[in-house]
Amino acid sequence: MNNLLPGLPLVESPLFPALKEGWGLSAEEERIANDLHDKGYAVFQFPDDELDNRTHRIRQNLEPLFKVDFATPNSDKTVGERRVQDAWRFDEDVRAIAGNHLVIDLLSKLYGRKAFPFQTLNFPVGTQQEAHTDFVHFSSLPERFMCGVWLAMEDISSDSGPLFYYPGSHKWPAMTNALVGRRGTDVSLESAQDPYGPAWQALCDVYGAQPETFLARKGQALIWCANLLHGGSRQNDPRLTRWSQVTHYYFDDCIYYTPAFSDEALGQLHLRELVAISDGEKRPNLYLGEKLVAKTAPPQKAGRHYSPLRWLAANLRQRAQRTGSI
Repeated sequence: MNNLLPGLPLVESPLFPALKEGWGLSAEEERIANDLHDKGYAVFQFPDDELDNRTHRIRQNLEPLFKVDFATPNSDKTVGERRVQDAWRFDEDVRAIAGNHLVIDLLSKLYGRKAFPFQTLNFPVGTQQEAHTDFVHFSSLPERFMCGVWLAMEDISSDSGPLFYYPGSHKWPAMTNALVGRRGTDVSLESAQDPYGPAWQALCDVYGAQPETFLARKGQALIWCANLLHGGSRQNDPRLTRWSQVTHYYFDDCIYYTPAFSDEALGQLHLRELVAISDGEKRPNLYLGEKLVAKTAPPQKAGRHYSPLRWLAANLRQRAQRTGSI
């Protein structure tokens, strides 16, 4: 059947059961697609024959950055930095994992648009982070064209702060500032996700949702949808490590922005200016194939505010000039 809802990722579309029949999926790809559609996450074996060597080199290269005594078995591994962002800029193995073409091809097939990696996070221990969705940090117009891939670089035990998630929570309402009754622009936040915590907890309570933990084996990876509620469990044994890498992916032909610092109803979007890790090329903000011509306020935080109304007016003027109307 034709995809009459191209503004939704294929795996999140209500037409998914009929659409998937024409994708030419292998049995493994269909399993992953079904899990993403039904549960909001899917586990798979990361497709890299060099993964053992890569993870060894990454640990050697990144260990000094965390200022932790990794050599002593009984030392507290949680006392230093918990993550390094965008190590792909200086570590070729981090870049290779993020830009794995088989993963990119899989995500592109499942979402219906070409995927590209734009951010990496490398962790030596668990985050112990409260439940949250990536949607408030990374979103798109159309919505939900973002996902994360978490890779275990060692076997993960229940005492080392494993990843947890709420299956099916990706189908809950996506948190926006309008939804929780606050303004996102011209306000300061210590944490972009703090304003939404009570609402997420209320949804868990109403649905009776219970978290599941991912006791991953080395080389296993987990894809999760943008609106899946997830976090990091308490680390019961501070002597343990939990080496992992997260890569965040967007998809082509979208507007990329941060909802936590935006007011969509007012046309105020905190845009992201992105470079694809896989090829080093910029990925412009696009709407139905057209590049945004933004007259914006000065940059703030990781992006910039942008008014679609201004963009529309600018584009109408440009079109009129091209056709000789003005």
